[in-house]
Amino acid sequence: MKVGAGSYLSLFTSFGTLLCCGLPSLLILFGLGATVASFLSAVPWLVTLSHHKNWVFLISGMLITGNFIYLKSRTAACPTDEADACAAATRTSRIVLWISAAIYCIGVFSAYVLGPLLMRFGG
Repeated sequence: MKVGAGSYLSLFTSFGTLLCCGLPSLLILFGLGATVASFLSAVPWLVTLSHHKNWVFLISGMLITGNFIYLKSRTAACPTDEADACAAATRTSRIVLWISAAIYCIGVFSAYVLGPLLMRFGG
């Protein structure tokens, strides 16, 4: 079962956006600031990645969007002699892509929307 490398790349970049920018905000929201501090001391390159979060989110969003376009165009291009294999690969690609999109949306919400909402309504 061959799944496109772009689907996995979009999964890992969206996971990266969640790790660098979304997850720390969410953990701090729940009062787990010490957990974030110890995590960032163990993995210090996430601080550098979070300084460039606009680029990280932009590139991840472009990869995920490109994969949606690619998957849509590839669906009609399945060879007839390998229809079962193509259908299985397409199904796996769609699952990986939708997981990537969900992780990306959680990261965008945590990094860009949650903070202003809490500032406006929190007090």
